[in-house]
Amino acid sequence: MQTPIDPELDLTIARVIKAPRSAVWEAWVDPRSFEQWWIPTPARCRVVEWEPRPGGSFVTEMSAGGGGGGDDVDADGGGFVPHLAACFLAVDEGEQIVFTTCLVGGFRPAAQPFITAEFTFVDHPEGTLYTARAMHPTAEVRAMHEEFGFYDGWGAVTQQLSDFVETR
Repeated sequence: MQTPIDPELDLTIARVIKAPRSAVWEAWVDPRSFEQWWIPTPARCRVVEWEPRPGGSFVTEMSAGGGGGGDDVDADGGGFVPHLAACFLAVDEGEQIVFTTCLVGGFRPAAQPFITAEFTFVDHPEGTLYTARAMHPTAEVRAMHEEFGFYDGWGAVTQQLSDFVETR
């Protein structure tokens, strides 16, 4: 169930992806596909823990540079570092994914809470209407996330997801 957007606390990106909803969904729930688009290039994503179900763990790492350096090193010789430690709250087949960094797997409290994120997938005449929303606890945290580059970063990731599914 999607809650109304609160412009004081939420940041959103929406776009039509020219691919069937099932393809966009699969790119989200398959960890190997997810790694291909989740972090803006040239950085790389590595899925560490992946349990897409309510209460399931969602942990990723990122590299700083380009790809091709092996499992533990990126092409620039840098290693992977922690990126996201979260807990899935809702995984509604083909429709919605919600996770939070306020909790980790098993609904345990997180050490560094930041956002709750909601992603929706809706049929559209041209493909899939994909909406990504970051919900923040205060207007100050929302403003900080926007200043850190929410639209550039999440926009790049949404474009990468679009490119990934549209070229398959």
